[in-house]
Amino acid sequence: MLELAPEGFEERDRGVEVELAAYTDSHGGSRIARAFGAAREGDVAEDWAERWRTFHQPARAGPFWIGPSWEGAPDDAIAIVIDPGLAFGTGAHATTRLCLELLAEVPPGSLLDAGCGSGVLSIAAAKLGFSPVHALDDDPFAVETTVENARTNGVTVAATAGDVSQAALPTVDIAVANIALETVELLAARLDARELVVSGYLERYTPGASGWTLVARRTLDGWAADRLRRAA
Repeated sequence: MLELAPEGFEERDRGVEVELAAYTDSHGGSRIARAFGAAREGDVAEDWAERWRTFHQPARAGPFWIGPSWEGAPDDAIAIVIDPGLAFGTGAHATTRLCLELLAEVPPGSLLDAGCGSGVLSIAAAKLGFSPVHALDDDPFAVETTVENARTNGVTVAATAGDVSQAALPTVDIAVANIALETVELLAARLDARELVVSGYLERYTPGASGWTLVARRTLDGWAADRLRRAA
């Protein structure tokens, strides 16, 4: 369920059983039903908009504050404003926060955000001085969302639609990818970059990335992120 609903879900005791409930759309409901064999769907309450706001709280990661537009950012942080939407990523999930922490330690250069989702990592990179910032996602809605979120945050991101395992990839100094483990491994094999910051997998896993050496690893809430450098 952590992988199916990374934005968060509820655990409800039902006697000897535990019910897992997530706010999602029809596509998310279908993924959950396939994974568990069955799922019950129901309409959210009439006050869903206010509940949605309560559910999405700001998060801190390294020098960053990531939060929705209705919350005020503190003065001591680099603010990234992301409102909840259909594109993956509000910035609160552990994998995103781990990537942000590692990204803040990397000297700026050109960057590719592979599987950009809502554009949190692209926007963070641009605010750190990375340029140019390329973003890639196989969901056209995610590409639109990334561009719009970048505009909201006052930065420029060149976002395009494409599958990171097949699309032509730009030559960059740094790449960041918060995606599934197998896709991370495919990306590492195809990428022309000096360093790679990756996450999207549980702590017990380590990417199989031939030609890359581990520089740093961070873990949080059972998830992991790794900073890799191209082997000499």
